[in-house]
Amino acid sequence: MNLPKDPVILLSFVNTQLRDNYASLEELCKAFDADATSLCATLAKLDYHYDKASNSFV
Repeated sequence: MNLPKDPVILLSFVNTQLRDNYASLEELCKAFDADATSLCATLAKLDYHYDKASNSFV
């Protein structure tokens, strides 16, 4: 399965997956064969950044 391309939908999808299925961004990226740097850059354009303590983009 590929990650959504639309940044807003991507944000929702990633945060849901992190909350329900993955203990870290690294695990999620491994499962979806995604690049964490690219994912973070895309969501940074929406002013969302990964928070390791909450395991979500805030």
